[in-house]
This record gives sequence, C-alpha cells and structure tokens, in this order.
Amino acid sequence: MKNNNFISSFKYAFAGIIHASKRERNFRFHLIAAIVVILTGIFSHLSTIEWIILILCISGMLSLELVNSALERVVDLASPDIHVLAKLAKDMSAGAVLVFACASAIIGILIFLPKWMEIIN
Repeated sequence: MKNNNFISSFKYAFAGIIHASKRERNFRFHLIAAIVVILTGIFSHLSTIEWIILILCISGMLSLELVNSALERVVDLASPDIHVLAKLAKDMSAGAVLVFACASAIIGILIFLPKWMEIIN
C-alpha cells in the first residue's frame, strides 16, 4: 500500500487534516485556539523569535493531536473489544497531548503577559 507518487502523498496528508478538522472535536478546538493566538500575536507586535516559538507550539500541538487521533483509530482497529492495554495506549497518547498543551499555554503566557502588562501600564 506504499504510495510512490510524491504529489499524491500531499493529497493524502491534506485529506487527513481535513478529516480531522471535520470530525475531531479536540483538533477543531486546537485549530480555533491557534487562530486566536495568531490574531493575538498580530495585535501584540511579536518579535521574530516569539513568532518562531509560537509557530512551533501551534504546529507541534496540531501535529500531536493528529497523531493522537491516528493512534486511537489504530487501537480501535486492533482491539475492537475493551482491553486494558488498548485503554492505556489511548490514555498515554492523550496524556502526551495534555503535556504539550500545558507547556504551550505556559509559553503563551510567558510571551503575551509582558506585552499585555505594557499596554495596561
């Protein structure tokens, strides 16, 4: 089932992103959060390094959410019945998303809070 066509591989990748954006609630949440962060960044006059950090956080978060969703599908396919190892795999994958989301939120606070404090003062 290997795809040797380079262009087709992009089509499949975009199909996966579109599917997730239509069917995965958590992916949509992170996508909306990313849009809010980008708009906030535009109005906060971020430096180049701050944009680089935010882009890494946003892309990492969306990528990890896609991997988590993919892993859930594979686990469901491999273990349609409830199994303790299947549950643990899904829980750990969701935990990885949570860890990255918390780290991204802290990074966002560290970038935006000083800028907002300048505006207030």
